[in-house]
This record gives sequence, C-alpha cells and structure tokens, in this order.
Amino acid sequence: MTPNISFPAEWYPQSGIQLTWPHPNTDWAYMLDEVTDCYKKLASEIFQREKLIIVTPCPDEVKKQLQDTIDIESVRFIECLTNDTWARDHGGITVFRNGVPVIYDFKFNGWGLKFAANYDNLITSTLYNENVFNALYENKLNFVLEGGALESDGAGTLLTTSECLLSPNRNGEWTRSVIEEYLKRTFGLQRILWLDHGYLAGDDTDSHIDTLARFADEDTIVYVQCSDSKDEHYEALRKMEAQLQTFTTIGGKPYNLLPLPMPEAVYDENGERLPATYANFLILNDAILYPTYRQPLNDKKAFEILRQAFPNREVVGIDCSPLIRQHGSLHCVTMQYPRNVLR
Repeated sequence: MTPNISFPAEWYPQSGIQLTWPHPNTDWAYMLDEVTDCYKKLASEIFQREKLIIVTPCPDEVKKQLQDTIDIESVRFIECLTNDTWARDHGGITVFRNGVPVIYDFKFNGWGLKFAANYDNLITSTLYNENVFNALYENKLNFVLEGGALESDGAGTLLTTSECLLSPNRNGEWTRSVIEEYLKRTFGLQRILWLDHGYLAGDDTDSHIDTLARFADEDTIVYVQCSDSKDEHYEALRKMEAQLQTFTTIGGKPYNLLPLPMPEAVYDENGERLPATYANFLILNDAILYPTYRQPLNDKKAFEILRQAFPNREVVGIDCSPLIRQHGSLHCVTMQYPRNVLR
C-alpha cells in the first residue's frame, strides 16, 4: 500500500524552532558580539511563543549570553560541533507519513561544495540521537537538499527554483525529470512549480526560493519585486514576476500575488552587494518575524505587505543587518518543527 505523505506548510501548527548558535570557529568570528545580539533578539521573540532548541558546541557560554534575556531552564540546548549557523539548510525537514511525523535528514554539502559542512551535516542525526524528536528518523543522505530551497503550500504544491535544485554540484547526475519524480514521491506532492528566473546578488545558495517567493496561504504568494530599472536585479525579477503571474492554484485560479519591496542595495566592507530580502521571514504560530535592514521606508512597506498577507498574526521586525553580512537572513537561521514533533 502506498503511504500517504504530506509536506506541511510553514503555517501548520508548530511545536518549536531550532537555532544553531554562532561561535568563534564560525565565519561570524570577526563580528561575533554583533551577530550574537541579533540571535539573542531572535531567540527572545521565539521563546515568547514556542519551544526553542539551540544547537551549539559551547552550551555553557550560550547560557551565559542568554541568562538575562530568557529562562534558559526552559530551552533545550544540544551540544554539537557546527561549521556554521544556517539551520534552515542543515536542519531536519518534517513530513507526515500516514499521519506520523518523520524527520528527513538530507545531505547538506555547503550549497554545492562552496563551504565546509562536515559537522553541520551531522546535526540532525545528533538531535535524533539526543531524543529531541517525537518522530521517526529517515536517512536521506544520498540526496543533497536544503530547507531554504523548498516552499510548500501544505496541499500538494511545491514552489522551488531550477537554479538551485538543478545545480550541478548538488545532484548533478540527476535530470530535472528524475528530481521532480523523486521530490513528488518523497514529499507526497501533486505538482512542482519551478521558478526559472530571479536571483539576488551575493547569494551563496544558488537562488533559494525563501529569498524570492513564499506562500502565505494556498492561494497567495508573497514575492520580491524590483521596480528600479537601473538595479541589476530588474530584468531577472521582472521575468520572475511574469512567470509567477502564469502560475495557478491547484483549483486553476491565478494566485493572489503580493509584491514585497526590494531593499536598497546593502554592501559589505569589501564593496560586495549582499542579498538583502524581505522574503526571508519566519512564520510562527501567532506571529511573523521578518528581517529589517535599517531602511525605515522599505522596512515599513514590507511590514504592511506582510500584515496584509497574514492578517491574523502579529508582524514583528528584527534588525538583520548583522545576518546579511554573511549572505543570509532570518529564515535562513531558523528551522520550524510541527506540533508534537519536539519532545
């Protein structure tokens, strides 16, 4: 009998969130205090609402950092070696099989062999062995896949990008049709919507979907729009927008498309443009945490769009200017687990 598999949307009721904490042996070393302050704010907002799992090789140090911010006795700390902090991409991905939660542990190879990931690739199995999950565990390490590449509507549709999933340094020997069949079978999907356009300068992920376009519900997609014809992203994002306009829901209706503003260009200390995006928000049970970039006008515009997209949730901005310095943002550093999955 074929199992009934479903891949829940991010708005499915949650039991908690995983953070993987920055430390001196990560690329954050040169700005560790600044990024730690950002993580503390993020941890505080999550802790007010849900369970919090913190993965770190130095739990005692992190407890000291957080002791005046949250009740550390109510946080689950997991001691584990880590290369970096991008929990969205090395975290376990949850599906339901015949109603039973299953944690998929895919291979993380540093976004196509760009960065070391030997420790990060073992985090999910460590969490399972530490009895963090009230779920089955399934080894999927024969396939490279990151959570930031997947956007589910919870009803059988997956939104993703061809740039990432067809990257030759991930599963280069697999064709698009073979990957599509694998994903459909593995996640219980009816269909996959492939975005073939859209990118952000400075993005190491090969155009993760969570930087470009996100489901707000089964009928609504929130996406990044570039309205400045002089911006280097203009043509690619215009083509992405046009492709989104051709997509329809499973019921055959056009999606309700809500455009997020493009942040003003943000550069690192070497003058390299960074992939700042408001699409990198996190859905919690009763709130939306979204990244801000010290751009009051654009930050407010993004707030208004997200409040429209999620009218029943509080929308909370977190300054992610430190996070973007390492080419990621708020959604990239978090991984949610559905209700009853965390012990």
